[in-house]
Amino acid sequence: MGITIIVAQAKNRTIGVKGTLPWHLSADLKRFKQLTTGNTVIMGRKTWDSIGKSLPNRKNIVITRNSDLILEDAQTVTSLEAALHAAPNDSEKFIIGGAEIYNLAMSIVDTIEMTLIHEDVSGDTYFPLVNSNVWKESKRSEHQDCKSDLNYSFITYKRVNTL
Repeated sequence: MGITIIVAQAKNRTIGVKGTLPWHLSADLKRFKQLTTGNTVIMGRKTWDSIGKSLPNRKNIVITRNSDLILEDAQTVTSLEAALHAAPNDSEKFIIGGAEIYNLAMSIVDTIEMTLIHEDVSGDTYFPLVNSNVWKESKRSEHQDCKSDLNYSFITYKRVNTL
């Protein structure tokens, strides 16, 4: 099974502000749940803290520098490599954040599932640049959220080259 980054980002690559998402898009959350359910989610400890609990019907793996940390309903490891090793072989592995984990994973994932918000959003956490020499868009659908009036796209990128 493959390794996929799943991320929601603004046009200026913002993914967070003060440990939270700077928007609420119910369609994005539904897509996240649909793609990750029954699979493995790998996240950093700050992302775990922002979620506040394990995600149901998924194996939750948390990367932390604190090797003594014990979390309810999640396995802790101290590196991305250990997280990948701990994931079941028959499970898609989804890297769900945050920025530091995304940066570590960019060179090893084969797919990026992105929700792209079509405006700049203030924040303090950013997604790495998606290099068009490495990644090619394979699928895109355009949407508008009626509640927030945000325009956004669901985009799938596939790796075509290694750096």
